[in-house]
Amino acid sequence: MRAQVNLSRHTVLSDKSTQIEYLSGTDKDNTVDWEFFVSDGMNSGKWTTIGVPSCWELQGFGHYNYGQDDEDKRHQEHALYKHQFAVPKNWKNKDVKIVFEGVMTDAEVKINGKLAGEIHQGAFYEFKYTITDLLTYGANNLLEVKVNKVSSNETINFAERKADFWVFGGIYRPVYLQVSPKENINRVAIDAKADGEIIADVFMESKKGDQIKLALFDLKGNKLQDIQTKLIRKEKTMWRFSAKANDIKSWNPELPTLYSLQIELFDKNNELLHQVKQRIGFRTVEVLEGDGVYVNGVRIKFKGVNRHSFYPESGRTCSKELSIEHVKMMKDMNMNAVRMSHYPPDVHFLEVCDSLGLFVIDELCTWHSPHLDTKVGRKLVKELVVRDVNHPSILIWANGNETGWNKELDDDYAKWDIQNREVIHPWNIFRKTNTMHYPSFHIFAYDTYAKDKIYFPTEFLHGLYDGGHGAGLEDYWKMMWNIPIAAGGFLWDFADEAVVRTDKNGMLDTDGNHAADGIVGPYGEKEASYFTIKEVWSPIYIEDRYIRESFTGKFRVENRYHFTNLDQCKMIAQWVKFDGPNASVQCSILEESMVKLPHLEVGEKGSFTVELPRNWKNADVLNLKAVDQHGMEIFTWTYPIQTPKQFNESKINYTGSGALVTETKDEEIKVKAKGIEFLFSEKTGLLLEVKKGDQLIPFSNGPIILGHKDKIEKLTLTSLKDRVEISVVFEKTDKSPNWASHKEYSSDLIKWTVYPNGLLDLKVEIKGKKIVKDYKGITFSFPEQEVAGMKWFGDGPYRVWRNRMKGTKLQVWENDYNNTITGESGFVYPEFKGFFSSLYWAKVKGKNSNGFTVYCKSKHTFLRMLTPENPSGDPKGRLSPKFPDGDISFVKNIPGIGTKFQECDSMGPHGNSENYLGNDDEPIVIELTFEF
Repeated sequence: MRAQVNLSRHTVLSDKSTQIEYLSGTDKDNTVDWEFFVSDGMNSGKWTTIGVPSCWELQGFGHYNYGQDDEDKRHQEHALYKHQFAVPKNWKNKDVKIVFEGVMTDAEVKINGKLAGEIHQGAFYEFKYTITDLLTYGANNLLEVKVNKVSSNETINFAERKADFWVFGGIYRPVYLQVSPKENINRVAIDAKADGEIIADVFMESKKGDQIKLALFDLKGNKLQDIQTKLIRKEKTMWRFSAKANDIKSWNPELPTLYSLQIELFDKNNELLHQVKQRIGFRTVEVLEGDGVYVNGVRIKFKGVNRHSFYPESGRTCSKELSIEHVKMMKDMNMNAVRMSHYPPDVHFLEVCDSLGLFVIDELCTWHSPHLDTKVGRKLVKELVVRDVNHPSILIWANGNETGWNKELDDDYAKWDIQNREVIHPWNIFRKTNTMHYPSFHIFAYDTYAKDKIYFPTEFLHGLYDGGHGAGLEDYWKMMWNIPIAAGGFLWDFADEAVVRTDKNGMLDTDGNHAADGIVGPYGEKEASYFTIKEVWSPIYIEDRYIRESFTGKFRVENRYHFTNLDQCKMIAQWVKFDGPNASVQCSILEESMVKLPHLEVGEKGSFTVELPRNWKNADVLNLKAVDQHGMEIFTWTYPIQTPKQFNESKINYTGSGALVTETKDEEIKVKAKGIEFLFSEKTGLLLEVKKGDQLIPFSNGPIILGHKDKIEKLTLTSLKDRVEISVVFEKTDKSPNWASHKEYSSDLIKWTVYPNGLLDLKVEIKGKKIVKDYKGITFSFPEQEVAGMKWFGDGPYRVWRNRMKGTKLQVWENDYNNTITGESGFVYPEFKGFFSSLYWAKVKGKNSNGFTVYCKSKHTFLRMLTPENPSGDPKGRLSPKFPDGDISFVKNIPGIGTKFQECDSMGPHGNSENYLGNDDEPIVIELTFEF
């Protein structure tokens, strides 16, 4: 929404407090029109209007640039802004500052034709000018801002404009007036420890100030206590106090308790001069060398993600609503941390991290080398820390990114940070920490000269397209959790940065493979890894469990919270019965009960028991849904009770009368049953054609045994009263003896059975082999253009890879066909094409036919549905696993997927290309029933 009049938001506690008057809008959805002129590109060379705050490219001005564009494609337009605002007469005796929360990139500010101060350089930092003496009171005033998209400081361009993200121009964050009494508190810096101890620096602009009083409030405005203070340092413009709050609750991301600290400045006559309130959380952060990162005395593991401030239709201009949406999704994935890559975020994002509970790494914007020059770098470090110092969510400062660190700035953070938080160099071994990026799995052997450094990669498992994120996370997290000096890590990254191109008919553009790295799509569309992360990072860790006849209801569990006892959570057990593909109601709950979770302190292991109802063996699936102390779902685990064969016994009905007609002609076997005509090859036994009445069902050319080279020994056609059987036996070409039993390998077998009611059974036996790298299974043809959708009972709704199996649920799902290329095009999720695990039955819908239903009677079988289109930006093929021949397959093993930087084999055991498929003496059996 673009407001046509000035949006004003007043924050007035009393006439002795600070008033905020917005000159711009407040966010991407609430803007105010200012006069505007851009020098080059779209709609340039003329005065018009633009909504502020905004990135001008997204409003149809100037040029788009990605940070890695070649020099000859980099645009350097500048823009002029004008805005008139009224100043009341009663402000004449006030202190008035103008605050810019963010301008890209160099900003020259004038009030009534006079410079407000020096040109500000740096796109991601809040800056302000005192303009008291430049204003005309009781009249309109003119604000003029010249914004250069490219800085005159080349080191800022290397830090911010030549980075791996979109480059925008404009006044993209809000602008407001800050109006305070002449005698005022300019700012405060607070260190509030978990035990209630407070150290506060109060910076003031006052000649009359004589004493400071503190009081603690809850966030509803209720006064909790006055706090006695002790002055421990007094300088001309800064006083330092110590104090102690009683009976407080500490802040942590699992229970993020916040307070409001009121600071009042009085003169010597005890007259109030100025009053401010600062939201705080009581918590203690320690980075103990050779040990770990501690919060409130607890060693923590970061379950983190990198996040840019971004929205497709507004670029870097965001909103508090968007911040809430993003943080809620992170919390829903059971994350506890976020890294501000690669620049400070909007203030409201940090406020949401404080209130909803996330650990934060806050970062100065640099990008590789050369680094920021020291003079401008020191200004930006001050602006970063002064703005953000009081957020309890911030645990660590990052002095830039990936070799962009100016080491001369490392100690500057402590000058402005009363809490003296640790400074890191992301992608480097520095001081107490090792944050090297994109480690291969073997790095966790951790026997280097830096093995005593606290290790947490600030980027790992790069999420380009469908790779990374969830793929490999189970293996990595097992190591991160169990290595004492490992402190977790941060996935790259949260969302695909696809920008709306106003110069290209509104297309979504990720600049090829540069910005398609998200767990979610550009508008928050959830990809499969979202749910894998949710399960792997669940703070309730349940050991893998298989339900068999001897099941007692017992599950082993570990409390992987940092601050919460397990008995604060709830768990619901549901015993669920599912029906076949043609049922109108797919499931019913046989029994539901609460599970008593054990009293387990942080890190403890124990067990819980699910009460077994008398009819539990009649259920198909056990659901265990865990809910945290705030009522949010942690995860829902599903456990099959019936095997596919047991489940489908009651779903497949072989009864039914009718004649079976068999005809052999021109090397083809034709079998008719109840209006269905099957055509098989007499030479190979492959299904060639299926017709139902006059309708051709395009399911054919199978079962081709994948990787199979043996010749056919014989084909047998057997016509019986109640069925027709076609059996194909292959030669035993491999005569090498089994090392243990010295027996020959068995031969492969294909067996079709046609029943009078039109059902078609298939049994395939494939020679077993202990270790394989190629696919083991069978495949068929069904042209992609004929597929309309699929309904199935199995794991879903997302596809899986070998190294990304977690995050699914066993139930009935239904997806329409789509051709989404993850992170590149379509953005419709779940993706329709790929591998789906734990198949029980599937109903494939045809566009020009009724399709077919297949019942799977073999355990641990994957359904392959078509072949995903490979992304265009994957030159090394790490994100494009090879699929079997054909269109629809039933396989016993599937590939892993890699990342932009890694082959899946280097990402842990689950990504290894070798598969152990067991027994040389026994065949792999796939049994299916088809219904047309």
